[in-house]
Amino acid sequence: MSRKQKWDNDTIDSRNISWWAKGIAYFIMSIFLILAIYPIIWLFIQSFKTNQDYMLSSKLALPTEWFFGNYTRVWSQQGLQFGFPTFFMNSVIYTFTTTIAVILLANMAAFGLAKIPVRGSSVIYGAFIIGILLVLQSILIPLFVMVHAAGLFNTRIGILIPYIALGLPMGIYLFTDFIKTGIPDELIESAKIDGASYLGIFPKIIFPMCTPVSVTLAIIGFTGTWNEFILMNILTEGDRLKSIPAMVGRYAGSLGTDYGRLFTSLSLSIIPILLFYFIFRNQITKGVAAGAVKG
Repeated sequence: MSRKQKWDNDTIDSRNISWWAKGIAYFIMSIFLILAIYPIIWLFIQSFKTNQDYMLSSKLALPTEWFFGNYTRVWSQQGLQFGFPTFFMNSVIYTFTTTIAVILLANMAAFGLAKIPVRGSSVIYGAFIIGILLVLQSILIPLFVMVHAAGLFNTRIGILIPYIALGLPMGIYLFTDFIKTGIPDELIESAKIDGASYLGIFPKIIFPMCTPVSVTLAIIGFTGTWNEFILMNILTEGDRLKSIPAMVGRYAGSLGTDYGRLFTSLSLSIIPILLFYFIFRNQITKGVAAGAVKG
């Protein structure tokens, strides 16, 4: 594109968008920005209130006295056997292990289902797709019985295997569709003619080209595993192997709620998710944009 053509396009774009249209667009985006950020700000503000201050003051008011003791108490976990670092490290182990395993395994399975001619591959693919339709609550009892019978109850591997298995159906579905429509067969055939095997084609061609889907799946897997609560409480006992959501549940019960510690633990639990977005925001934007225009 020449400089003149680029200048003409820029001129047409600026001429077609009037100032009042821009004003309306920015106004609408500002409203959505406030709706997205305000709950987070409100949560952090409430974490500096004592339980009494929260109950007696307005829910929208600032703390009468900024109380930092909630963070000290939550970090040391007074009244619980293990402190916040234990729950945090458990969440990190479960989240990163599950996310990485799902991306790798789903990508490899999708490559085989989409590009390697094998009899019965459509049946295998259909079996994985059925997993997307399953509701977690419908398989809790069978899953608990299987984990307990295998001797994996109250172990890390007994938690990770169900996490990974539940994440594979969606991952295989996304990767298979992307590989079928976004990666031409001629590219793989050319690599095979050059002497590359399927084991060589996957890491050098398939996996790098599937980066948009990997980013999307990483977002789904990271947030989903980090916030998972039901399986964690069913497949473990005690606090040694539990993650942050299970810790948060300790402060809210039928007999009473410690709002100060509850809001503090929630504030601490969302910090890693916010950091994950801010650190990888460029990769996330590029990955989603690339996936949107892959066709």
